[in-house]
Amino acid sequence: MIARNRAAFRALAGKDNSFVIKARFAASALLSLALLGCASDGLITETGGVLVTRSACTAVAIPAGTGDVTLFSPENARTADAIDIVATMTKLTSTCDETGDYVITTANFEVQAQRRNTQGAREVVLPYFATVVHAGSNVVSKSVNRVGLRFADGEARASTTGQATSRVLRSAATLPEEIRREVTRERKAGEADAAVDPLSNPNVRAAVQRASFELLVGFQLTPEQLAYNATK
Repeated sequence: MIARNRAAFRALAGKDNSFVIKARFAASALLSLALLGCASDGLITETGGVLVTRSACTAVAIPAGTGDVTLFSPENARTADAIDIVATMTKLTSTCDETGDYVITTANFEVQAQRRNTQGAREVVLPYFATVVHAGSNVVSKSVNRVGLRFADGEARASTTGQATSRVLRSAATLPEEIRREVTRERKAGEADAAVDPLSNPNVRAAVQRASFELLVGFQLTPEQLAYNATK
């Protein structure tokens, strides 16, 4: 899932904080993720009502502009014939354990890469970040890890997998009881507010946002790499 939306938040992309990745999230999409979490929604009950469920699981996404990286040879070149390696982060999935005091979310992804020169075996190491964002804009934590790609002699393609984990206090990701009742109560056809989105209530919307967390993963890009991605 790649985030390409409107309401802005920031994920710090360098250990020295020398630049900032600006990823855009639509507020409605962000709150829908927070509302639904890892659970299913739209369940039809025996009485004909619609039931919405919510879990405390952390939403997972790849911020726009950070899901791929291009290496050039020579390094300062930017022409098509100088492209050395192109790598893409894909197949992002997540698992969630919300049974303890902490909600533990693990993101798994695949990195697929292609190189221009296939002569000789080669290993390439790419850094990636994992950032936990609270309420759509507050960076709670950030770490940088690395994945290694191994190209066999004569092979143009290589792939590997990566992982990132977040730990969020369950109490921080849990809605107040009165808000939870309003969000998850059964809504039946014919009722006055049956078609009213509970998030249209400012108090409900604010509470859901306060209880929302996102685990964002992407390539650790230099300012030049980030600028190049913005032109593609």
